[in-house]
Amino acid sequence: MTIDAPPPERGTQTSTVKPTTQSFAQVQQSAEFGELRRTYRSFAFPLTVAFIAWYLLYVLLSNYAGGFMGTKLFGNINVALVFGLAQFLTTFLIAWFYSRHAAAKLDPKAEAIKSRMEADA
Repeated sequence: MTIDAPPPERGTQTSTVKPTTQSFAQVQQSAEFGELRRTYRSFAFPLTVAFIAWYLLYVLLSNYAGGFMGTKLFGNINVALVFGLAQFLTTFLIAWFYSRHAAAKLDPKAEAIKSRMEADA
């Protein structure tokens, strides 16, 4: 993770003017914020459902298809071990994919909203 700006020095204060509750409510009702939410949800919900389905498949196969999961692929490596390791791999892939998605699509929109709110405060 890279940080674009160094942290503020000790004793320095950041802006003390904060947006009001009303300005937060206005932003929440804006089309721009709605687009940000839609962009997030269109990524997060399908991947969450897919990963849960993949995990449940692994659990169900482990419980009800012991013969299949015990099938040796090579040496002492069986299908269950490969599926179990694939769970870790998909977790890391989803995290990496989300990081790229957030940096490309979510962060610029969120930063624009934040900058506009700070300017209006």
